[in-house]
Parts: sequence; structure tokens; C-alpha cells
Amino acid sequence: MKKKTSLSLALVAVLITIFFVWYGQRPVAQKQATWDDVVAEAKTGGYRIITTETLAERYEKAPSELLLIDTRQEWEYRTGHIKGALNFPMEPTRWARWHKSDDLAKFLGSDKERTLIFY
Repeated sequence: MKKKTSLSLALVAVLITIFFVWYGQRPVAQKQATWDDVVAEAKTGGYRIITTETLAERYEKAPSELLLIDTRQEWEYRTGHIKGALNFPMEPTRWARWHKSDDLAKFLGSDKERTLIFY
């Protein structure tokens, strides 16, 4: 009886371990961001949202007055970007944005008010 209990406990422990390893490594499809998500995050971060047309107009008038930050990965940035845009690679996850928020503040400098455009 004691052997049977020990074997049962060992089997349960193995099954629990297998479950947690599987659960931690399973592929998870990322939720596609909606426009409402973008607006909510912009409000939370204190950003203004401008249209593509407004950006194009401002860029044509005075590109040196804009600070464009390209948050795509470095290899994506190298394949093509808006002239003058700076690259600050950031994974498109909430954890990455939170984790890199201090680095981004240092990258931008906090002494100037700027319109940020992430693409």
C-alpha cells in the first residue's frame, strides 16, 4: 500500500510538472491592437494622436522640427524608414514597453516637449 501511494504521488508530480512546462512554453497568438486600444494607450501615456495627412504636412513644412521614433526592430528599420527617423527597437508587447519606458525617456530627453509618432 505504501509503495502504491508513493508511486501515485510521483506520477501526479510528473504530470503537474509536464503541465506547467507545456503551459509556460505554449505558443500564444498576440491580440491584434484595435484603434480603441491605440487611443486608450495614447491617453494613458500623455501622447497626442495625429493623422498621416497631418504628419505629411508637418514633415513637408519643417522636418527638422519633428522627432520621429521608429520602434520596429533594427533589421526592419534598415529595410526602409522615414528620412530622419531614429530607431529605438521595442517589442510590441505591454511588458517590453513597460520594461523600456525609462530607456525611452533617456533616449528622448525629458527637457523638451515633443510630439511622438510611433510607427
